[in-house]
Amino acid sequence: MNVKTIFSNLVMGILALLFSSCSTIPEGVVAIKPFDKAKYLGKWYEIARFDFRFERNLNNTTAQYSVKDDGTIKVVNRGYNYEKKKWEEATGIAKFVGKPDVAMLKVSFFRPFYGGYNVIAIDNDYKYALVCGNKLSYLWILSREITIPEEIKQNYLTIAKKLGFDTAALIWVEHDKN
Repeated sequence: MNVKTIFSNLVMGILALLFSSCSTIPEGVVAIKPFDKAKYLGKWYEIARFDFRFERNLNNTTAQYSVKDDGTIKVVNRGYNYEKKKWEEATGIAKFVGKPDVAMLKVSFFRPFYGGYNVIAIDNDYKYALVCGNKLSYLWILSREITIPEEIKQNYLTIAKKLGFDTAALIWVEHDKN
């Protein structure tokens, strides 16, 4: 092995250690348990989110979840970039961090790097969900339809505020009605 290869392997090892040791959920936040993966699969519409570069300028955003042959979850995020006037799509995978009945997952669109994906509130029928990342700077409100009842919306905002999320920073996603 040459010095360049050793250095490269060392850097990759340190990065892997750093990312694997990072918590996938913010301190004080708890993922839903029990969680039913089968009921969660399918299409979700993004109702609100915090702004971050991978979804900047996107409306009509959706997430589609399905099980792959290896048991991981295929994630397809899609949205219309109203600045570039074109659809954008990203495909990734999600894996449970621990037991599959706890809604604490890690998701990757850029392997080998993973981020947290935690369902922290959900209704009994799995129609509305509040999801956060591994930091208080990642938050989504999801629905099976392009709208969400005001009562559910206010409940999720209250939950998020109590946990320390800055809900005033949420972007409310626009969806075409067709």
